[in-house]
Amino acid sequence: MNWGLIGASTIARDYMIGAIRAQGAGRVSWVVSGSQERAAEYARQNDIPGATSDLAETLGDPSVTAVYISSTNEKHQSQALAAIAAGKHVLCEKPLSTTIEGATAMVRAAKAAGVVFATNHHLRCAGSHRAIRSLIRDDAIGRVLSMRVFHAVHLPEGLRGWRLDNPDAGGGVIPDITVHNADLVRFILGEDPQDVAAQMGVSGMGKGVEDSAMSVWTMPSGAMVMSHESFTHPYAGSGIEIHGTGGSIFAKGVMGQDPDGEIELVTAAGRKPVPFDDHNLYGESVRQFAEAVAGNGAPAATGLDGIKSLQVAMAVRTSARTGQRQTLKYEEIA
Repeated sequence: MNWGLIGASTIARDYMIGAIRAQGAGRVSWVVSGSQERAAEYARQNDIPGATSDLAETLGDPSVTAVYISSTNEKHQSQALAAIAAGKHVLCEKPLSTTIEGATAMVRAAKAAGVVFATNHHLRCAGSHRAIRSLIRDDAIGRVLSMRVFHAVHLPEGLRGWRLDNPDAGGGVIPDITVHNADLVRFILGEDPQDVAAQMGVSGMGKGVEDSAMSVWTMPSGAMVMSHESFTHPYAGSGIEIHGTGGSIFAKGVMGQDPDGEIELVTAAGRKPVPFDDHNLYGESVRQFAEAVAGNGAPAATGLDGIKSLQVAMAVRTSARTGQRQTLKYEEIA
């Protein structure tokens, strides 16, 4: 596949370019940035032949099969719709849009055009989380009673800026991290949150946006989920716990971008480590996307998955703002 990068981003540089090039004949031919100078420098540093500040130039290249969108959140919708109109397959970073209506429009447009549209929810591509999902499905801990997601981190210097001070660009910890937690819970438990109650605040970094949030979600099965995300916790660690009628799963260090961490299963029989595959998360996302483009199955996270994770995150923010529990009604894609 031949890719165009929309957004000269850190995540593309550190993870996605390598993941694309690892897929046999996969190559990156273009990078698009709001600044021609930045595009040119980014292309030089990453050995990309084409650099432009004009999205139409990249989309007009008939050799480009797909685009990867990692610009700031408020740009995703217009860029994705332009790519879809040009007949390109789209892999888009989360959140898909700053509004549920925008995300839904993107997914519907892709369906009408017959192109593959996917959300780059990388955590569900981790061997650790796939192993945990298998434990749940194999009834290793019985009926799930509760799940705790602890995803409070210290935002690196290089990723600050609009995430901390620009609500119009989709800044704040809720659109940045809560969407990840929402998708991961949905992926592991196989059900959608039914209602949420939340609080959010500023604990040292946010300037006009929240930098910390906590919420409790009720699942249709009756299981309860607690989610904690922050930009301001340098020593908290991250992971998940899942507790059931017949055991518990403790996973630490599994919420990052690399295949790290450890999993322990605790039952009446004792404690035992759970092995998992250490494949590259982004490589797996790109692999499944390419397979879907070839007509073999679906991407790891579909556009509908992206809409649902955004709906949960938006409900968390609304609940925190209003002090009212929010009941979720999920968008239907005709």
